[in-house]
Amino acid sequence: MSGIDKIFALLDDIPLIAHCLTVLNDFPPVSEIVLVLSADQISKGHAMASKFQWPKLTKLCKGGLRRQDSVKIGLDALSDTRWVIIHDGARPFIDSELLYRGMDAVKDIGAATAATPSKDTVKIVCPDQIVSSTPRRETVWAVQTPQIFESSLINKAHNFHKEHFTDDSSMVEKLGLPVKIFMGSYSNLKITTQEDLALAQMLLQNNISRMSRS
Repeated sequence: MSGIDKIFALLDDIPLIAHCLTVLNDFPPVSEIVLVLSADQISKGHAMASKFQWPKLTKLCKGGLRRQDSVKIGLDALSDTRWVIIHDGARPFIDSELLYRGMDAVKDIGAATAATPSKDTVKIVCPDQIVSSTPRRETVWAVQTPQIFESSLINKAHNFHKEHFTDDSSMVEKLGLPVKIFMGSYSNLKITTQEDLALAQMLLQNNISRMSRS
């Protein structure tokens, strides 16, 4: 998807991120949405917000160099809240059922992430491409977003860690604290390539067809 920020790629003529924002805006437990974008997409973000008029979208912020820097900027921009939902705008197929599962899970220990059981056998591989171990498949889950946290906990993790992390739940784990898994969805795709976008369009059309028949 060269030449375009993936979250602004169009799915059914609507930016991927707009699909996410509409679901979050319509989700009753959400009271405020902070959108963090790269510097070169700020103007596009303002234009999109003006078009769609999401009442709960209160702030649009310029992100940092790393993903976790952008999340920290978003956390700092939030009003006081007990719970925080962090979601990747390149995953347009979230829905209220997924979000409610997350809200139920996070109440137990303060940190929860969507994930799906691996359908494939996974190998742990050394730098020289030699297999070092094979974890039991039933213990391997593919992590997604949304990830949901108690606000004080995720802020503590972001204030403490400076090294690179690929997701927010890992930052909580690094503090020695538990993170609960809740069932994600195999259709909760992360759109990073044109092939992903084509598959997403097929899934969307299938969903529309099912709804029209019901």
